[in-house]
Amino acid sequence: MTEGSVPRLGVNIDHVATIRNARGGFGPDPVRAAQLAIAAGADGITAHLREDRRHIRDDDMRRLKAEIGVPLNFEMAATDEMVAIALQTRPHACCLVPEKRSERTTEGGLDVIGGHDHLQRATAELTRAGIRVSLFIEPAPRAIEAARSIGAPVVELHTGSWCDALTYGETARAHHEFERLAIAAAAAEAAGIECHAGHGLDFDTARIISALPQIVELNIGHFLIGEAIFTGLAAAIATMRAAIAAGRNGEAASS
Repeated sequence: MTEGSVPRLGVNIDHVATIRNARGGFGPDPVRAAQLAIAAGADGITAHLREDRRHIRDDDMRRLKAEIGVPLNFEMAATDEMVAIALQTRPHACCLVPEKRSERTTEGGLDVIGGHDHLQRATAELTRAGIRVSLFIEPAPRAIEAARSIGAPVVELHTGSWCDALTYGETARAHHEFERLAIAAAAAEAAGIECHAGHGLDFDTARIISALPQIVELNIGHFLIGEAIFTGLAAAIATMRAAIAAGRNGEAASS
């Protein structure tokens, strides 16, 4: 990453769809949320089409691709069904994530070692179609090496364990988890892999992790949609962008 440049902000609009689906019908519209996020300064839009369609729907993905003017990051499990939908949709990028029906949200990173060959096939197929592939992984050098072997040009480091430790006041664990993130980010850069980060980030944690010079992009959703209830989406995104810039400019708090 260019020294001094600020990480990009990808806004995940899944939970606008969660609210819509709680009532049924067509509103609130996640595509409208994406357009408002872009107007407020989002550099990209992320949406996760889950196998059970619990929030984002197939038509949402089609409309997002057709109606937004920034990169679309299609989060998905590495299944034959999702690969086929991605090939049809042709987003800018696909982020391959683990997925379990029982989980409320994505829990942990991909098993890039045990699932190496399957992920390699999915990555190759998407890459041939001109789609940039990212792997959502645990912050560990072994996972970085597996991602390199799989052929993914991008990894997204799972920041959830670090964020949870901070939330629950577990200072020692928080320092340990942040050190893992810093080591993994450096390993990704050394391997020639672009490094993103996401999961559980808020204003404070986004500011802190933005101080890592290898981080090129943050993908943030649930917190921003929740904050938008109180302040509006544009204000939430503006505050997030300011936090990211502050972190990159050396104003981060201690991890």
